[in-house]
Amino acid sequence: MAWFIFAGDMLVMLFMTVLVIWVGTAASRKTLDFSARIPLNDDQEVKQTHD
Repeated sequence: MAWFIFAGDMLVMLFMTVLVIWVGTAASRKTLDFSARIPLNDDQEVKQTHD
């Protein structure tokens, strides 16, 4: 049973890795920079909407 869980986890990690590589190669530099800044700027956006 543990092997099924392990194999499932490996398949999910493979899928996520392929997804990141695909998005990284298909997106423009501007889009990637914007996406990378979302976690850094979300506190500022929340403060702006509550002011």
